[in-house]
Amino acid sequence: MQALNGIRVLDLTQIYQGPYAAFLMAMAGAEVVKVEPHDGDRIRRQSEKTPMAFAMLNSNKKSVTIDLKTPRGKEILKEMAKKADVLLENFAPGTMDRLGLGWSVMRELNPRLIYASATGYGLSGPDRDQLAMDHTIQAACGLMSITGEAGGPPARAGGTPIDIMGGIHMYAGVLQALFGRHATGKGTLVETAMIEAMYFTLSSEFTAYHNTGKLSPRRGDKTPSITTPYGRYRCSDGWIAMMCVAETHWDRVLQVIGREDLRGDPDYDGNFKRHDRETEINEMIEAWTKARTRDEAFGKMRDAKIPVAPIRNIADVRNDPHMHVRGMLVNRTHPELGEIVLPGSPIRLSEYDSSDIEFFPEVGRDNDTVFAEWLGMEKSEIAALSEEGVI
Repeated sequence: MQALNGIRVLDLTQIYQGPYAAFLMAMAGAEVVKVEPHDGDRIRRQSEKTPMAFAMLNSNKKSVTIDLKTPRGKEILKEMAKKADVLLENFAPGTMDRLGLGWSVMRELNPRLIYASATGYGLSGPDRDQLAMDHTIQAACGLMSITGEAGGPPARAGGTPIDIMGGIHMYAGVLQALFGRHATGKGTLVETAMIEAMYFTLSSEFTAYHNTGKLSPRRGDKTPSITTPYGRYRCSDGWIAMMCVAETHWDRVLQVIGREDLRGDPDYDGNFKRHDRETEINEMIEAWTKARTRDEAFGKMRDAKIPVAPIRNIADVRNDPHMHVRGMLVNRTHPELGEIVLPGSPIRLSEYDSSDIEFFPEVGRDNDTVFAEWLGMEKSEIAALSEEGVI
Protein backbone atom coordinates (compact mmCIF):
# COMPACT_ATOMS: atom_id res chain seq x y z
CA MET A 1 0.00 0.00 0.00
CA GLN A 2 1.29 3.40 -1.00
CA ALA A 3 0.02 6.80 0.06
CA LEU A 4 -1.12 7.86 -3.42
CA ASN A 5 -2.38 4.51 -4.70
CA GLY A 6 -5.37 5.05 -6.99
CA ILE A 7 -4.49 8.67 -7.83
CA ARG A 8 -4.29 9.31 -11.57
CA VAL A 9 -2.04 12.13 -12.73
CA LEU A 10 -1.69 13.75 -16.16
CA ASP A 11 1.80 15.20 -16.30
CA LEU A 12 2.11 17.84 -19.02
CA THR A 13 5.20 19.39 -17.44
CA GLN A 14 8.66 19.81 -18.91
CA ILE A 15 12.25 20.67 -17.98
CA TYR A 16 12.83 20.26 -14.18
CA GLN A 17 10.24 22.02 -12.03
CA GLY A 18 7.03 20.22 -12.94
CA PRO A 19 8.62 16.84 -13.67
CA TYR A 20 10.05 16.79 -10.13
CA ALA A 21 6.59 17.31 -8.61
CA ALA A 22 5.21 14.52 -10.83
CA PHE A 23 8.15 12.26 -9.93
CA LEU A 24 7.40 12.62 -6.22
CA MET A 25 3.79 11.65 -6.90
CA ALA A 26 4.86 8.64 -8.97
CA MET A 27 7.19 7.45 -6.21
CA ALA A 28 4.30 7.74 -3.75
CA GLY A 29 2.25 5.30 -5.83
CA ALA A 30 0.25 7.55 -8.14
CA GLU A 31 -0.23 6.49 -11.76
CA VAL A 32 1.58 9.30 -13.56
CA VAL A 33 1.09 9.54 -17.31
CA LYS A 34 3.54 11.92 -18.95
CA VAL A 35 1.88 13.61 -21.92
CA GLU A 36 4.54 14.59 -24.46
CA PRO A 37 4.74 16.01 -27.97
CA HIS A 38 5.87 13.54 -30.63
CA ASP A 39 9.54 14.42 -30.18
CA GLY A 40 9.31 14.30 -26.39
CA ASP A 41 9.98 16.61 -23.46
CA ARG A 42 12.48 19.34 -24.32
CA ILE A 43 15.07 17.83 -21.99
CA ARG A 44 15.04 14.58 -23.99
CA ARG A 45 16.16 16.53 -27.05
CA GLN A 46 19.24 18.12 -25.49
CA SER A 47 21.57 15.35 -26.66
CA GLU A 48 21.66 12.17 -28.73
CA LYS A 49 21.29 10.02 -25.64
CA THR A 50 18.65 10.63 -22.98
CA PRO A 51 20.21 13.03 -20.44
CA MET A 52 20.66 11.79 -16.89
CA ALA A 53 18.53 14.70 -15.68
CA PHE A 54 15.57 13.35 -17.63
CA ALA A 55 16.20 9.83 -16.37
CA MET A 56 16.28 11.05 -12.78
CA LEU A 57 13.15 13.21 -12.96
CA ASN A 58 10.95 10.80 -14.88
CA SER A 59 11.38 7.44 -13.17
CA ASN A 60 8.21 5.44 -12.54
CA LYS A 61 6.11 7.32 -15.11
CA LYS A 62 4.25 6.24 -18.23
CA SER A 63 4.55 8.17 -21.49
CA VAL A 64 1.97 8.94 -24.15
CA THR A 65 2.27 11.28 -27.11
CA ILE A 66 -0.53 13.68 -28.04
CA ASP A 67 -0.42 16.59 -30.47
CA LEU A 68 -2.41 19.11 -28.44
CA LYS A 69 -2.64 21.49 -31.39
CA THR A 70 -4.95 19.11 -33.25
CA PRO A 71 -8.69 19.03 -32.54
CA ARG A 72 -8.62 15.28 -31.94
CA GLY A 73 -5.62 15.62 -29.65
CA LYS A 74 -7.47 18.18 -27.55
CA GLU A 75 -10.46 15.85 -27.34
CA ILE A 76 -8.29 12.99 -26.15
CA LEU A 77 -6.73 15.08 -23.37
CA LYS A 78 -10.17 16.29 -22.29
CA GLU A 79 -11.44 12.71 -22.11
CA MET A 80 -8.41 11.73 -20.03
CA ALA A 81 -8.91 14.75 -17.75
CA LYS A 82 -12.42 13.51 -16.97
CA LYS A 83 -10.86 10.39 -15.47
CA ALA A 84 -7.85 12.05 -13.83
CA ASP A 85 -7.41 13.26 -10.27
CA VAL A 86 -4.58 15.68 -11.03
CA LEU A 87 -3.31 17.59 -14.07
CA LEU A 88 0.10 19.25 -13.86
CA GLU A 89 1.42 21.87 -16.30
CA ASN A 90 4.22 24.43 -16.22
CA PHE A 91 3.76 26.23 -19.52
CA ALA A 92 3.89 30.00 -19.76
CA PRO A 93 0.74 31.65 -18.36
CA GLY A 94 -2.13 31.52 -20.84
CA THR A 95 -0.71 28.71 -22.98
CA MET A 96 -3.25 26.09 -21.92
CA ASP A 97 -6.08 28.64 -22.18
CA ARG A 98 -5.11 29.43 -25.78
CA LEU A 99 -5.24 25.70 -26.53
CA GLY A 100 -8.70 25.53 -25.01
CA LEU A 101 -7.40 23.23 -22.28
CA GLY A 102 -7.07 25.57 -19.32
CA TRP A 103 -8.56 25.41 -15.83
CA SER A 104 -11.85 27.06 -16.79
CA VAL A 105 -12.49 24.33 -19.36
CA MET A 106 -11.19 21.37 -17.37
CA ARG A 107 -13.14 22.22 -14.21
CA GLU A 108 -16.39 21.99 -16.17
CA LEU A 109 -15.41 18.56 -17.49
CA ASN A 110 -14.28 17.26 -14.10
CA PRO A 111 -15.28 19.24 -11.00
CA ARG A 112 -13.05 16.97 -8.86
CA LEU A 113 -9.91 17.68 -10.88
CA ILE A 114 -6.87 19.20 -9.16
CA TYR A 115 -5.34 21.43 -11.85
CA ALA A 116 -1.82 22.57 -10.93
CA SER A 117 -0.03 25.37 -12.75
CA ALA A 118 3.60 26.23 -11.95
CA THR A 119 5.07 29.38 -13.45
CA GLY A 120 7.89 31.80 -12.80
CA TYR A 121 5.91 34.76 -11.49
CA GLY A 122 2.35 33.43 -11.07
CA LEU A 123 -0.88 33.73 -13.04
CA SER A 124 -1.56 37.34 -12.01
CA GLY A 125 0.36 40.52 -11.35
CA PRO A 126 2.41 42.87 -13.56
CA ASP A 127 5.21 40.32 -14.14
CA ARG A 128 2.83 37.49 -15.07
CA ASP A 129 4.03 37.19 -18.68
CA GLN A 130 7.74 37.66 -18.02
CA LEU A 131 9.71 34.63 -19.21
CA ALA A 132 11.32 32.71 -16.38
CA MET A 133 14.06 30.12 -16.02
CA ASP A 134 16.06 28.98 -13.00
CA HIS A 135 18.88 31.38 -13.90
CA THR A 136 16.67 34.45 -14.26
CA ILE A 137 14.64 33.74 -11.12
CA GLN A 138 17.91 33.40 -9.20
CA ALA A 139 18.53 36.99 -10.23
CA ALA A 140 15.00 38.23 -9.59
CA CYS A 141 14.45 36.59 -6.19
CA GLY A 142 17.62 38.05 -4.61
CA LEU A 143 19.61 34.84 -4.40
CA MET A 144 22.22 35.94 -6.93
CA SER A 145 22.79 39.24 -5.15
CA ILE A 146 24.17 37.50 -2.05
CA THR A 147 26.02 34.68 -3.84
CA GLY A 148 29.69 35.07 -4.73
CA GLU A 149 32.98 36.09 -3.22
CA ALA A 150 33.44 39.26 -1.20
CA GLY A 151 34.05 42.18 -3.56
CA GLY A 152 33.17 40.09 -6.58
CA PRO A 153 30.21 40.19 -8.98
CA PRO A 154 26.88 38.49 -8.33
CA ALA A 155 27.10 34.75 -8.95
CA ARG A 156 24.72 31.98 -9.91
CA ALA A 157 24.19 29.28 -7.30
CA GLY A 158 25.13 25.84 -8.62
CA GLY A 159 22.54 23.30 -9.69
CA THR A 160 18.91 24.27 -10.30
CA PRO A 161 17.63 25.19 -6.83
CA ILE A 162 14.80 27.39 -8.16
CA ASP A 163 13.32 24.67 -10.35
CA ILE A 164 13.46 22.09 -7.57
CA MET A 165 12.04 24.44 -4.93
CA GLY A 166 9.26 25.26 -7.37
CA GLY A 167 8.61 21.56 -7.87
CA ILE A 168 8.46 20.93 -4.13
CA HIS A 169 5.86 23.67 -3.69
CA MET A 170 3.85 22.35 -6.63
CA TYR A 171 3.83 18.89 -5.04
CA ALA A 172 2.83 20.31 -1.65
CA GLY A 173 0.04 22.32 -3.23
CA VAL A 174 -1.37 19.27 -4.97
CA LEU A 175 -1.33 17.24 -1.75
CA GLN A 176 -3.02 20.10 0.09
CA ALA A 177 -5.69 20.23 -2.63
CA LEU A 178 -6.23 16.46 -2.52
CA PHE A 179 -6.72 16.66 1.23
CA GLY A 180 -9.24 19.47 0.74
CA ARG A 181 -11.06 17.50 -1.94
CA HIS A 182 -11.38 14.58 0.46
CA ALA A 183 -13.39 16.88 2.75
CA THR A 184 -15.41 18.81 0.16
CA GLY A 185 -15.45 16.71 -3.01
CA LYS A 186 -14.30 19.75 -4.99
CA GLY A 187 -11.27 20.14 -7.20
CA THR A 188 -9.29 23.36 -7.37
CA LEU A 189 -6.66 25.32 -9.25
CA VAL A 190 -3.26 25.02 -7.57
CA GLU A 191 -0.96 27.89 -8.46
CA THR A 192 2.71 28.19 -7.54
CA ALA A 193 5.33 30.73 -8.61
CA MET A 194 9.06 30.07 -8.50
CA ILE A 195 9.90 33.56 -7.29
CA GLU A 196 7.53 33.17 -4.34
CA ALA A 197 8.78 29.67 -3.55
CA MET A 198 12.25 31.13 -2.99
CA TYR A 199 11.33 33.96 -0.61
CA PHE A 200 11.74 31.99 2.60
CA THR A 201 15.17 30.69 1.58
CA LEU A 202 16.54 34.20 2.23
CA SER A 203 15.18 34.46 5.77
CA SER A 204 18.63 35.21 7.23
CA GLU A 205 19.24 38.00 4.73
CA PHE A 206 15.82 39.57 5.37
CA THR A 207 16.53 39.40 9.11
CA ALA A 208 19.87 41.16 8.70
CA TYR A 209 18.29 43.85 6.50
CA HIS A 210 15.49 44.41 9.01
CA ASN A 211 17.93 44.71 11.90
CA THR A 212 20.49 46.97 10.21
CA GLY A 213 18.79 48.60 7.25
CA LYS A 214 21.79 47.51 5.19
CA LEU A 215 21.92 45.02 2.33
CA SER A 216 23.91 41.87 2.96
CA PRO A 217 27.17 41.96 1.01
CA ARG A 218 28.48 38.96 -0.85
CA ARG A 219 30.67 37.13 1.61
CA GLY A 220 31.55 33.87 -0.09
CA ASP A 221 30.64 31.04 2.24
CA LYS A 222 29.88 33.22 5.26
CA THR A 223 26.45 33.85 6.73
CA PRO A 224 25.06 37.39 7.14
CA SER A 225 24.45 36.54 10.80
CA ILE A 226 27.05 36.95 13.53
CA THR A 227 27.66 33.20 13.82
CA THR A 228 31.44 32.73 14.19
CA PRO A 229 33.23 30.64 13.14
CA TYR A 230 31.25 29.86 10.01
CA GLY A 231 33.13 29.08 6.85
CA ARG A 232 35.04 26.77 4.56
CA TYR A 233 38.59 25.80 5.39
CA ARG A 234 41.33 24.64 3.07
CA CYS A 235 42.98 21.30 3.78
CA SER A 236 46.06 19.77 2.18
CA ASP A 237 43.93 18.00 -0.47
CA GLY A 238 40.53 19.67 -0.35
CA TRP A 239 38.16 21.62 1.87
CA ILE A 240 35.80 21.24 4.80
CA ALA A 241 32.82 23.38 5.81
CA MET A 242 32.29 24.02 9.52
CA MET A 243 30.26 26.26 11.79
CA CYS A 244 29.60 26.79 15.48
CA VAL A 245 26.03 27.43 16.56
CA ALA A 246 26.61 26.95 20.29
CA GLU A 247 29.33 27.84 22.78
CA THR A 248 29.98 24.12 23.29
CA HIS A 249 30.94 23.88 19.60
CA TRP A 250 33.44 26.72 19.96
CA ASP A 251 34.93 25.06 23.02
CA ARG A 252 35.32 21.81 21.09
CA VAL A 253 36.96 23.57 18.14
CA LEU A 254 39.56 25.04 20.47
CA GLN A 255 40.24 21.60 21.86
CA VAL A 256 40.57 19.98 18.41
CA ILE A 257 42.93 22.61 16.97
CA GLY A 258 45.03 22.82 20.12
CA ARG A 259 44.09 26.34 21.17
CA GLU A 260 42.69 25.59 24.59
CA ASP A 261 44.61 28.63 25.85
CA LEU A 262 41.73 30.72 24.47
CA ARG A 263 39.13 29.00 26.63
CA GLY A 264 37.50 31.57 28.88
CA ASP A 265 39.23 34.46 27.11
CA PRO A 266 36.68 37.35 27.29
CA ASP A 267 37.76 38.55 23.82
CA TYR A 268 36.28 35.36 22.31
CA ASP A 269 33.28 35.01 24.60
CA GLY A 270 30.09 34.79 22.54
CA ASN A 271 29.31 35.29 18.87
CA PHE A 272 29.31 39.09 18.99
CA LYS A 273 32.90 39.28 20.20
CA ARG A 274 34.07 36.44 17.97
CA HIS A 275 32.45 38.06 14.95
CA ASP A 276 34.69 41.11 15.48
CA ARG A 277 37.67 38.74 15.22
CA GLU A 278 36.25 36.66 12.35
CA THR A 279 39.27 36.93 10.05
CA GLU A 280 41.71 36.10 12.83
CA ILE A 281 39.65 33.06 13.94
CA ASN A 282 39.28 31.73 10.40
CA GLU A 283 43.00 32.04 9.79
CA MET A 284 43.68 30.22 13.05
CA ILE A 285 41.39 27.33 12.10
CA GLU A 286 42.74 27.13 8.56
CA ALA A 287 46.31 27.00 9.81
CA TRP A 288 45.28 23.76 11.50
CA THR A 289 43.24 22.32 8.58
CA LYS A 290 45.92 23.06 5.95
CA ALA A 291 48.28 20.75 7.78
CA ARG A 292 45.83 17.86 7.42
CA THR A 293 43.95 16.04 4.72
CA ARG A 294 40.31 16.77 4.19
CA ASP A 295 39.23 13.43 5.59
CA GLU A 296 41.49 13.76 8.63
CA ALA A 297 40.28 17.28 9.45
CA PHE A 298 36.66 16.27 8.90
CA GLY A 299 37.06 13.14 11.00
CA LYS A 300 38.52 14.95 14.01
CA MET A 301 35.86 17.69 13.90
CA ARG A 302 33.07 15.13 13.43
CA ASP A 303 34.32 12.98 16.30
CA ALA A 304 34.25 16.07 18.52
CA LYS A 305 30.58 16.57 17.53
CA ILE A 306 31.14 19.86 15.73
CA PRO A 307 28.84 20.68 12.77
CA VAL A 308 31.17 19.86 9.86
CA ALA A 309 31.20 18.21 6.45
CA PRO A 310 33.77 17.55 3.75
CA ILE A 311 33.21 19.61 0.62
CA ARG A 312 32.49 16.81 -1.83
CA ASN A 313 32.33 16.76 -5.60
CA ILE A 314 29.55 15.26 -7.71
CA ALA A 315 31.32 11.90 -8.00
CA ASP A 316 31.63 11.72 -4.21
CA VAL A 317 27.94 12.43 -3.72
CA ARG A 318 26.76 10.00 -6.39
CA ASN A 319 28.72 7.23 -4.69
CA ASP A 320 27.77 8.22 -1.14
CA PRO A 321 27.59 4.96 0.89
CA HIS A 322 25.10 6.48 3.33
CA MET A 323 22.47 7.26 0.69
CA HIS A 324 23.07 3.94 -1.05
CA VAL A 325 22.54 2.03 2.19
CA ARG A 326 19.31 3.95 2.84
CA GLY A 327 18.06 3.16 -0.66
CA MET A 328 17.93 6.79 -1.78
CA LEU A 329 20.47 5.97 -4.49
CA VAL A 330 20.53 2.75 -6.51
CA ASN A 331 22.89 1.41 -9.15
CA ARG A 332 21.20 0.24 -12.33
CA THR A 333 22.22 -0.84 -15.81
CA HIS A 334 20.20 0.82 -18.54
CA PRO A 335 20.26 -0.52 -22.12
CA GLU A 336 20.94 2.96 -23.54
CA LEU A 337 22.75 4.82 -20.76
CA GLY A 338 24.77 1.93 -19.32
CA GLU A 339 25.74 2.01 -15.64
CA ILE A 340 23.77 4.76 -13.92
CA VAL A 341 22.82 5.88 -10.43
CA LEU A 342 19.17 6.80 -9.96
CA PRO A 343 17.71 8.65 -6.96
CA GLY A 344 14.46 7.71 -5.25
CA SER A 345 12.13 10.00 -3.35
CA PRO A 346 13.57 11.84 -0.35
CA ILE A 347 10.14 11.50 1.33
CA ARG A 348 9.51 8.41 3.48
CA LEU A 349 6.36 7.34 5.34
CA SER A 350 6.60 4.67 8.03
CA GLU A 351 3.18 3.13 7.35
CA TYR A 352 3.30 3.14 3.54
CA ASP A 353 5.49 1.36 1.02
CA SER A 354 8.02 3.14 -1.15
CA SER A 355 8.17 2.47 -4.88
CA ASP A 356 11.04 0.57 -6.39
CA ILE A 357 12.73 2.78 -8.97
CA GLU A 358 11.70 2.00 -12.53
CA PHE A 359 13.43 3.36 -15.62
CA PHE A 360 12.03 6.41 -17.37
CA PRO A 361 9.74 5.60 -20.31
CA GLU A 362 10.63 6.00 -23.96
CA VAL A 363 8.54 8.58 -25.83
CA GLY A 364 5.04 7.23 -26.33
CA ARG A 365 5.90 3.82 -24.89
CA ASP A 366 2.54 3.51 -23.16
CA ASN A 367 0.23 4.82 -25.89
CA ASP A 368 -1.47 1.46 -26.42
CA THR A 369 -1.99 0.52 -22.77
CA VAL A 370 -2.94 3.96 -21.42
CA PHE A 371 -5.43 4.82 -24.18
CA ALA A 372 -6.96 1.36 -23.87
CA GLU A 373 -7.19 1.44 -20.06
CA TRP A 374 -8.22 5.07 -19.63
CA LEU A 375 -10.42 5.57 -22.70
CA GLY A 376 -11.35 2.05 -23.79
CA MET A 377 -9.82 2.51 -27.25
CA GLU A 378 -9.41 -0.47 -29.52
CA LYS A 379 -6.04 -1.26 -31.11
CA SER A 380 -7.36 -0.25 -34.53
CA GLU A 381 -8.43 3.17 -33.26
CA ILE A 382 -5.06 3.74 -31.61
CA ALA A 383 -3.28 2.71 -34.79
CA ALA A 384 -5.42 5.11 -36.84
CA LEU A 385 -4.63 8.00 -34.47
CA SER A 386 -0.95 7.21 -34.84
CA GLU A 387 -1.18 7.22 -38.64
CA GLU A 388 -2.97 10.58 -38.51
CA GLY A 389 -0.21 12.05 -36.35
CA VAL A 390 -2.55 12.78 -33.44
CA ILE A 391 -0.58 10.53 -31.10
